[in-house]
Amino acid sequence: MNPVIYPLEALQMQMGRYDGFPGQPERPPVVQNTTVNIIPDPPQDHIIWSIFWFVNINPCCLGLAALIHSIKARDRKFAGDLDRARNYGSTARCLNIWATVLGSIMIFMMITSFILILKAGDVHIYFRRNT
Repeated sequence: MNPVIYPLEALQMQMGRYDGFPGQPERPPVVQNTTVNIIPDPPQDHIIWSIFWFVNINPCCLGLAALIHSIKARDRKFAGDLDRARNYGSTARCLNIWATVLGSIMIFMMITSFILILKAGDVHIYFRRNT
């Protein structure tokens, strides 16, 4: 198989530049900018979480400290100081996490000790009956 070789004169080459579709007026390119305003989420104050741990178990007064920081975060949010509101809110969140962990451990220990006391009472009654 031999490829067909065309003479150079048979190919017509168009030299020059391509200016777009024929019939379009020439205009300079227009750059369009779009501005998008992204409104950040308002800072969280975690007030309900703080009230829960303040009212219920309040381990090591962490619920009280979290409640104070939550109230400060809410005050700063309504005053318009969002940076300090985020700071107080993140501190309240951290304190609430610690209160949740310690409170859960305390609840687990109370349930476990209650079960052990009931078991010990059953064993004690069992030994009294058999002796």
